[in-house]
Amino acid sequence: MSHLQQADPQIFDVLQKEVDRQNEGLELIASENFVSRAVMQAMGSPLTNKYAEGLPGKRYYGGCQYADIAENIARDRAKELFGCDWVNVQPHSGASANAAVYLTLMKPGDTFLGLNLAHGGHLTHGSPVNFSGMLYKSEYYGVEKDGPMAGRIDMDKVRDKALEIRPKMISIGASAYTRDFDYATFRSIADEVGAFLWMDMAHTAGLIAAGLLNDPMPHCHIVSTTTHKTLRGPRSGMLLIGKDGENTMGRVAPKSGRVKNWGELFDSSVFPGMQGGPLMHVIASKAVAFAEALDDSFTTYGQDVIANASIMADEFIDRGYNVVSGGTDNHVVLIDLRNKGITGKTAEAALEAADITVNKNMVPYDTESPFVTSGIRVGTPAMTTRGMKGNEFKEIVALIDRVLSDPHNEGNITSVKGAIHEMTTHFPLYDFVTA
Repeated sequence: MSHLQQADPQIFDVLQKEVDRQNEGLELIASENFVSRAVMQAMGSPLTNKYAEGLPGKRYYGGCQYADIAENIARDRAKELFGCDWVNVQPHSGASANAAVYLTLMKPGDTFLGLNLAHGGHLTHGSPVNFSGMLYKSEYYGVEKDGPMAGRIDMDKVRDKALEIRPKMISIGASAYTRDFDYATFRSIADEVGAFLWMDMAHTAGLIAAGLLNDPMPHCHIVSTTTHKTLRGPRSGMLLIGKDGENTMGRVAPKSGRVKNWGELFDSSVFPGMQGGPLMHVIASKAVAFAEALDDSFTTYGQDVIANASIMADEFIDRGYNVVSGGTDNHVVLIDLRNKGITGKTAEAALEAADITVNKNMVPYDTESPFVTSGIRVGTPAMTTRGMKGNEFKEIVALIDRVLSDPHNEGNITSVKGAIHEMTTHFPLYDFVTA
């Protein structure tokens, strides 16, 4: 990093401090992870200099012969990783990938059915403050409040809602839902009402790639994802269609009259529909991450992510915390703090002071505003990447409990912070700024 240190010491200093923060603290935000040095090096490569609008072999700029190779490698690896026939690796983010889904399958004013944001859904699944809620008519299904299905989706109620509103599209996927999805039943509901079925697997893509959760590809018309989170790649997005997906979706004739397949339509929705030139350095970085995910060791990593989350959930329950849905099937633990007399906002701030990074999060049937919330969301991908196992995660829950039991005790927080710094020294992460 000597060039940066000499050219811009202010930004170098920011990076040094961020590396120190990541090294010294506990990263428990469920949507974050730590990429390998190889993924970072591809991100920082000279491919950042190259415009490559269009697709491999069909570019609007010259000089794309190596950009084409990089993108084809990324596409081929993604197809192998997820067992799909078509993929577009160009979306800059999960939100832009989702926007391309809407652009392809919906018209403004059309109705779609998605998981309520307050019940674990995502902004791009119909929130009124997001384009998806501004341009389209949003209807929601949610999780049960009480009983044996508390915190879980009741598929009979999803079907009843779909029959009532007859949506153009049904979306699956979440940012804070801790259970696996029943894709086959979702597809039968979509077929019954004549709706497209879309899965946003941004959070669980790595666990799905490792074969540890149900596979949406055989059931959904289109699948979108980010490439970070559990997939452990760069921050970006992607679209996929499963094997024989073109046949199950049928073919369409746009206004031009030429019959196109669905892959072509989604390609056009990404570019020129949603964005300009692809970020070729990011696409190369995705290719590196996909190769890492194709290695057998990635399955072991995914198994550890899920096991560590389950351990955390059990530990929280044993300490009297209300864990939404009573546990987890994936990498997320959602905690309702109302029985502890503390808000998510207070909990997040107290934990951050101890160098434990979580995020405040709404819980089902929350009584607080989204800026305050009644819960926190914790996740295991990042610290599992650093090599932590069950014993460390048990200790982490104990440290979290110490802070939340007395969130305004500065001496206690300082003591916990010291314990965390001692723990993280045994699981080194990056030293690239000072190397």
